[in-house]
Amino acid sequence: MAEVLYRIGRFAARRAWPVVAGWVLVLVAAGVAYAVAGGTLSSAITIPGTPTQRVSDRLAEELPDASGGTANVVFHTGDGAAFTDDQRAGVSAALARAGEVDGVRAVVDPFTSAEQRAAQEQQVRDGLAQLDAATEQARQAGTLAQAQPQLDAQRRQLELAAAQLDLAAGVRTVSEDGSVAVGVVVFDQPIFSVTTQTKDAVLDAIGAEPIDGVQVDYAAELVQNADDLAGPAEVVGLAVAAVVLVVMLGTVVAAGLPILTALIGVGIASLGALAFSGVVEMITVTPILGVMLGLAVGIDYSLFILNRHRRQLREGMELEESIGLANGTSGNAVVFAGSTVVIALVALNVTGIGFLGLMGTVAAVAVVVAVLIAVTLTPALLSLIGRRVLPRRARRPDAAAARPDDVRPMRTSRAVAGLVLGVLALAVVAIPAASMRLGLPDGSSEPEDSTQYRAYTVAADAFGAGVNGPLVVVADLPADVDEAARAELTVAVARQLSAQDDVVAVAPIGVSDSGTVAAFQVVPAGGPSSVSTEDLVHRLRDLPLEDAPGVALAVAGQASANIDISDQLADALPVYLAVVIGLSLLILLVVFRSLLVPVIATGGFVLSVLAAFGGVVAIYQWGWLGSVFGVHDAGPVLSFLPILLVGVLFGLAMDYQLFLVSGMREAYVHGEPARLAVARGLRAGRAVVTAAAIIMISVFGGFVFSHLAMVRPIGFGLAFGVLVDAFVVRMTLVPALMHLAGNAAWWLPRWLDRLLPNADVEGAALERRHTPAALPEDQEAADDAEAGAAAAQAGQTGDRPR
Repeated sequence: MAEVLYRIGRFAARRAWPVVAGWVLVLVAAGVAYAVAGGTLSSAITIPGTPTQRVSDRLAEELPDASGGTANVVFHTGDGAAFTDDQRAGVSAALARAGEVDGVRAVVDPFTSAEQRAAQEQQVRDGLAQLDAATEQARQAGTLAQAQPQLDAQRRQLELAAAQLDLAAGVRTVSEDGSVAVGVVVFDQPIFSVTTQTKDAVLDAIGAEPIDGVQVDYAAELVQNADDLAGPAEVVGLAVAAVVLVVMLGTVVAAGLPILTALIGVGIASLGALAFSGVVEMITVTPILGVMLGLAVGIDYSLFILNRHRRQLREGMELEESIGLANGTSGNAVVFAGSTVVIALVALNVTGIGFLGLMGTVAAVAVVVAVLIAVTLTPALLSLIGRRVLPRRARRPDAAAARPDDVRPMRTSRAVAGLVLGVLALAVVAIPAASMRLGLPDGSSEPEDSTQYRAYTVAADAFGAGVNGPLVVVADLPADVDEAARAELTVAVARQLSAQDDVVAVAPIGVSDSGTVAAFQVVPAGGPSSVSTEDLVHRLRDLPLEDAPGVALAVAGQASANIDISDQLADALPVYLAVVIGLSLLILLVVFRSLLVPVIATGGFVLSVLAAFGGVVAIYQWGWLGSVFGVHDAGPVLSFLPILLVGVLFGLAMDYQLFLVSGMREAYVHGEPARLAVARGLRAGRAVVTAAAIIMISVFGGFVFSHLAMVRPIGFGLAFGVLVDAFVVRMTLVPALMHLAGNAAWWLPRWLDRLLPNADVEGAALERRHTPAALPEDQEAADDAEAGAAAAQAGQTGDRPR
């Protein structure tokens, strides 16, 4: 592979403009594909086969009118006074316009609903009064005995109607003070299938004629989409990465190259992924994860090749030869590092969760594109830049390469102290992970100045938090009962549902044509992501119906979906973690030809992941430093974040492990004592890994303040995870353990050494072939070095001479 990459680098350097033009054409083609075939993204997360999804599918079949997606529109007066007649008329007209949008099945006018409810209550009262009068007349006429059965049946119907109205009393559309009204838009399709065009048409229809003195806010289901993959915060993160590159490289031209290649790669990967959104269901986070990783690894991978090339130029190597050799050595390491990230991301498909596997696949494609650009476009641009990749002072013919400072092994006491303090610090940070609670974000997690947040909070203040996430309870009724008995069962079920703790109201939705399925809207006391609502879902699913024998219950709704998705993801996490740890041990065993190094690296990865979990829980679930990170309403951790962090951090951790420990192994194989090799490898890789880690933290950190609620904890988890892994694990714990292990760190049984392939990740063989021959006066030293290398190679299998 190293030789192939060397030739690719030389070719790209000689044919720079055609290579650049080829990648520009690929970018244009991806943009055209997106413009022609791109579809819409959804903020709704579904997993086929969950109990909630089965209930939703059944409703679509049995009660299609109750299966469409819904979204709230919250109207509230600016001065807190009750709506005037003109304002009521304006609200009704706005919703009527929305009802005419193609794809909208119906709208619920809050004032009409309140009037209808009042009329129904009056009708029941009138009916009972008339029935009392009819009963008295029959008594006076002496016909009460004959009329009693019919009168009792009518009374029972009215009493059941009154009971239903009483149970649904908490379902309000207009607040008690008359200043807030909630309208509902009902779509033909489930909410995750509603296109952005349809949602935008609804927004345009409602906002076409502003209502004087009335503010309109929209639930997240109507306005949340990922048409804008990046905002100002992400740009700031990229700017910080640019500053780091300028400081490290000393020239704006060199600093701009990794950013340019990363942006081209992200453009190709994201537009290419979005081109498939018309035929594949994607959630908002799917392309954004690719953007995150594409930017981060795209900058880092180009930087690794650039850094090697600059070092060789300083040593006097010819331009094209330096580009080819940098591509064959550091580029080879980039290909291997990218492969570990790709493997970890593609392995997300083993979870069996469709949307998560698709996220991993899209992100893996972004990493593949970043690798391809790093080993083709980067050499081409390096050729065009020439020696301007170096600072002015380093371009002079008499400029000599800086000699490295003398390197000495770290003190054993320092290694022990670093190890103990590092492990204790990570253990403390990981403590909050023990209380992790999984869920999905709701309107309360949106930015405080967003319409989604206002819609959520205004409705919660006026009607209770449960109005933002009502449950749908489906009851299976016996097929062999008449209509009167069915009505009795329906009311009995509603009463038992209403009797549960944390239930505010129960309203019947309807009964199927077959009479075997009844649906109810249950308004909980808490919001869709609250602990009380989660407990309520569990209780309802296991609720024994003593007053309605033979009736079984099932639950759907946002809170129910959150529970099902979180449970399935929690079940998949141990399996995926086992796969990732197994891959880590196997990959590192092949690369470093050691038994202890893979164990150290994998143990450090586990510590990094747990610390990242702890940081996410402390910020987003406990609300620590909420004012800093924009967490105004703490809630559960994003349900798929833990498994996503495991996959992404595994790949990135292996990158840093490779670029640091491969230098240690190279020094050891060339005859350095084990502890000195650790110090020399750390010195050689520390600067570039530090810069690469800061760049990744900056890019991921930009997404911490994203306009999308689901993206923010992902950005924080990745940024914090990289911070911990790079600076605490890879540059503190790993060197300390390697120092304490000494020669034992590189021990490998002979039989296993014979079985393992020679990865040569750093391209050492290629470097030997393309390094100028030693001068005659240096020949003896060269021979000694070769003999030392052979002895060191023997030593790593147990025969190293002391």
